[in-house]
Amino acid sequence: MKKPIKILAEGLGHPEGPYPLPDGRVVFANTYKSEIGVWDPKRGTGQFAFMGGGPNACMLGSDGFVYCTNTPTAGKWVAPEKRPPSIQRASFDGKAEIVATSADGIQFNAPNDLTFGPDGRLYFTDSGDFDMETKPHPGYICVIETDGAAHILEELEPVYPNGIVAEPDGSIIWVESYTRRVIRRRANGVKSHIHTLPENHVPDGLKIDENGNLWITSFSSGGVDIIDRAGSPIDFLETGGVPLNCAFSGTDLLVCDFGTTILENATPMGGRLLSVDVGVAGMPLYKGRIDAK
Repeated sequence: MKKPIKILAEGLGHPEGPYPLPDGRVVFANTYKSEIGVWDPKRGTGQFAFMGGGPNACMLGSDGFVYCTNTPTAGKWVAPEKRPPSIQRASFDGKAEIVATSADGIQFNAPNDLTFGPDGRLYFTDSGDFDMETKPHPGYICVIETDGAAHILEELEPVYPNGIVAEPDGSIIWVESYTRRVIRRRANGVKSHIHTLPENHVPDGLKIDENGNLWITSFSSGGVDIIDRAGSPIDFLETGGVPLNCAFSGTDLLVCDFGTTILENATPMGGRLLSVDVGVAGMPLYKGRIDAK
């Protein structure tokens, strides 16, 4: 599938996890700038909130805070102003705070992507450091209750769990970058492997459309794999560049990418925010809140 690509912003660095706000702006995690960035259709790009560390994904909660994952490193890049691996949140006046740094007594290694579920809880992947050769950390699927208690739902092998979404029936789905697998965990805890992407399609982020289909950004393929709810391939959207994560805004698919090449030296340049009219709307994203301890 080929569609016209609109470049909304470029030269962003390492943008991840776009999220459309109700006022028409788009926030995104900007790892290399240690911030949640914002794109305004009238004013262009700017800073929503300085978070420190390396924000990696973000989304709006029902309490008016923008929640994000944070890790102090990304490959060779190290944050100049470190924060512990954590879940953070920022208010609309730019104030940031840490919500959680551990689950069930285990310190986070590198929280990656996050989503609120239909139950209002915050689910996220803790991937560890990315290294496809040494695979240094086990992966975790974690959840934070509305009262702020954090728990580990799944301890995984070193598979680098990455993008995560929630379905209406309470299931969560995540992708594993090292194995290229797509995994569903139902509300009763039963897991199933529903798909494996092709060899040159290393998955990063994903979202669900209004028909229940999964749109999976794969940073090594130059596009987005589309599979149905059961895991059968439907299509492939060519975007070019190095797509990292995505979100729907109406029938537009917003894509954060690394620019046209992967940056070997972690130079804070190159990243883009793209928009593609794909002709289908996204499933409405759930919202929740955390009453931090």
